[in-house]
Amino acid sequence: MSLSLIANVVGMLGTTMVVGAYFLLQMDKMDAKGLAYNLWNLVGALLLLLSLLVHFNLASFVIELFWIAASLVGLWQVFKRRRATEE
Repeated sequence: MSLSLIANVVGMLGTTMVVGAYFLLQMDKMDAKGLAYNLWNLVGALLLLLSLLVHFNLASFVIELFWIAASLVGLWQVFKRRRATEE
Protein backbone atom coordinates (compact mmCIF):
# COMPACT_ATOMS: atom_id res chain seq x y z
CA MET A 1 0.00 0.00 0.00
CA SER A 2 1.49 3.34 -1.03
CA LEU A 3 2.00 6.28 1.30
CA SER A 4 -0.23 8.39 -0.93
CA LEU A 5 -3.11 5.92 -0.59
CA ILE A 6 -2.67 5.73 3.19
CA ALA A 7 -2.68 9.55 3.39
CA ASN A 8 -5.90 9.65 1.35
CA VAL A 9 -7.60 7.06 3.57
CA VAL A 10 -6.50 8.89 6.75
CA GLY A 11 -7.67 12.21 5.29
CA MET A 12 -11.06 10.79 4.30
CA LEU A 13 -11.50 9.32 7.79
CA GLY A 14 -10.72 12.76 9.24
CA THR A 15 -13.18 14.42 6.86
CA THR A 16 -15.84 11.87 7.79
CA MET A 17 -15.32 12.59 11.48
CA VAL A 18 -15.46 16.39 11.16
CA VAL A 19 -18.43 16.43 8.79
CA GLY A 20 -20.12 13.60 10.70
CA ALA A 21 -19.84 15.51 13.98
CA TYR A 22 -21.37 18.58 12.35
CA PHE A 23 -24.15 16.49 10.80
CA LEU A 24 -24.94 14.84 14.15
CA LEU A 25 -24.95 18.28 15.77
CA GLN A 26 -27.50 19.50 13.22
CA MET A 27 -29.62 16.40 13.84
CA ASP A 28 -29.58 17.13 17.61
CA LYS A 29 -27.66 13.91 18.24
CA MET A 30 -24.62 15.71 19.68
CA ASP A 31 -24.15 18.66 21.99
CA ALA A 32 -21.80 21.36 20.67
CA LYS A 33 -20.52 21.85 24.22
CA GLY A 34 -20.11 18.14 24.86
CA LEU A 35 -17.05 15.94 25.04
CA ALA A 36 -17.93 13.76 22.04
CA TYR A 37 -18.39 16.65 19.60
CA ASN A 38 -15.09 18.25 20.53
CA LEU A 39 -13.21 14.94 20.45
CA TRP A 40 -14.63 14.02 17.03
CA ASN A 41 -13.54 17.41 15.70
CA LEU A 42 -10.10 17.18 17.29
CA VAL A 43 -9.37 13.67 16.04
CA GLY A 44 -10.81 14.45 12.61
CA ALA A 45 -8.68 17.59 12.28
CA LEU A 46 -5.55 15.72 13.44
CA LEU A 47 -6.16 13.00 10.85
CA LEU A 48 -6.63 15.63 8.15
CA LEU A 49 -3.44 17.33 9.28
CA LEU A 50 -1.58 14.02 9.01
CA SER A 51 -2.82 13.52 5.46
CA LEU A 52 -1.64 17.04 4.63
CA LEU A 53 1.91 16.04 5.52
CA VAL A 54 1.84 13.94 2.35
CA HIS A 55 -0.46 16.07 0.18
CA PHE A 56 0.38 19.55 1.44
CA ASN A 57 -1.97 22.47 0.90
CA LEU A 58 -1.26 25.62 2.90
CA ALA A 59 -4.87 26.80 3.18
CA SER A 60 -6.06 23.40 4.37
CA PHE A 61 -3.13 23.12 6.78
CA VAL A 62 -3.94 26.49 8.35
CA ILE A 63 -7.65 25.77 8.73
CA GLU A 64 -6.87 22.44 10.40
CA LEU A 65 -4.60 24.23 12.89
CA PHE A 66 -7.48 26.57 13.75
CA TRP A 67 -9.89 23.60 13.93
CA ILE A 68 -7.54 21.85 16.36
CA ALA A 69 -7.22 25.00 18.47
CA ALA A 70 -11.01 25.47 18.58
CA SER A 71 -11.46 21.81 19.57
CA LEU A 72 -8.89 22.13 22.34
CA VAL A 73 -10.66 25.24 23.66
CA GLY A 74 -13.94 23.30 23.58
CA LEU A 75 -12.39 20.38 25.45
CA TRP A 76 -10.93 22.78 28.03
CA GLN A 77 -14.42 24.22 28.55
CA VAL A 78 -15.91 20.72 28.96
CA PHE A 79 -13.38 19.80 31.63
CA LYS A 80 -13.73 23.18 33.33
CA ARG A 81 -17.52 22.71 33.57
CA ARG A 82 -17.11 19.18 34.90
CA ARG A 83 -14.68 20.35 37.53
CA ALA A 84 -17.03 23.15 38.62
CA THR A 85 -19.93 20.72 39.07
CA GLU A 86 -17.76 18.37 41.14
CA GLU A 87 -16.84 21.06 43.66
